Amino acid sequence: MCGRTSCHLPRDVLARACAYRDRQGRERLPEWKDPDKYCPSYNTSPQSNSPVLLSRVHFEKSADSSERIIAPMRWGLVPSWFKEDDPSKLQFNTTNCRSDTIMEKRSFKSGSVDVADSLEHWEKVWDNWRLLTMAGIFDCWEPPEGGDLLYSYTIITVDACKSLNDIHHRMPAILDGEEEVSKWLDFGEVSTQEALKLIRPTENIHFHAVSSVVNNSWNNTPDCLTPVNLLVKKEPKASSSSQKMMQWLATKSPKKEDPKTPQKAEPDVPQWSSQFLQKSPLPTKRGAAGLLERWLKQEEPMAKRPHSQ
Repeated sequence: MCGRTSCHLPRDVLARACAYRDRQGRERLPEWKDPDKYCPSYNTSPQSNSPVLLSRVHFEKSADSSERIIAPMRWGLVPSWFKEDDPSKLQFNTTNCRSDTIMEKRSFKSGSVDVADSLEHWEKVWDNWRLLTMAGIFDCWEPPEGGDLLYSYTIITVDACKSLNDIHHRMPAILDGEEEVSKWLDFGEVSTQEALKLIRPTENIHFHAVSSVVNNSWNNTPDCLTPVNLLVKKEPKASSSSQKMMQWLATKSPKKEDPKTPQKAEPDVPQWSSQFLQKSPLPTKRGAAGLLERWLKQEEPMAKRPHSQ
């Protein structure tokens, strides 16, 4: 359902946009984990890294569960029990997770929040005055032969709200406001059943159509987010060789005239060429123009005079 997101804010700006209050009411900023893996992007596709908010207790068991970490994670969950040596060999799509099966599948277990400044479904985009916070599930996979741990996530989807139903029948589970984000992340204080009540459609969104340029994940420009009615159509610029060719075609080369040879006047009679009347390469003795004119008037040709002895 959800095939593109966007988060092009610099690291420090993104951290300030994710400001929160801990259990003591102190205003805090989430700490970055592996900040070098975060790459701002106007067009993030599955299997790319995106910033994810989660409780610090996932990394430090003794930490306060209300404290937060922001970490780049692979979009498309790779479950911890996956036994192959290459995540791309995973046979099923884990980009999204349906809310109605979230408790049935063993692939999904730990809560997270994917943060984005916009969310795109190919040629549509959701946007708001604040970060778009989508409920998700993450996991940590360790290669069987050893190596770096891979953190990955999936976005939970629900039935689309009325305003989005004509675009798609599903939509991301959007956590509407700081209170809902806190309840989803703070599993130390909020039970699973309480947290799942937050997973529902919401109408508190704004959206606009965007250009099909977003379909290609190699495109990473502001045009991926700009409303289509604001995009200025750019005329293709002709190359220098094309310009020379156009100038050559537009210029008529005058025929060279021989000043010593006087030009013959062109006859007023049209020059016919058909299977019935062939143009003679040489002028006839009796005058081709006169014969043609009489032929056109359907006159009988003059009888041949007998040769004199």
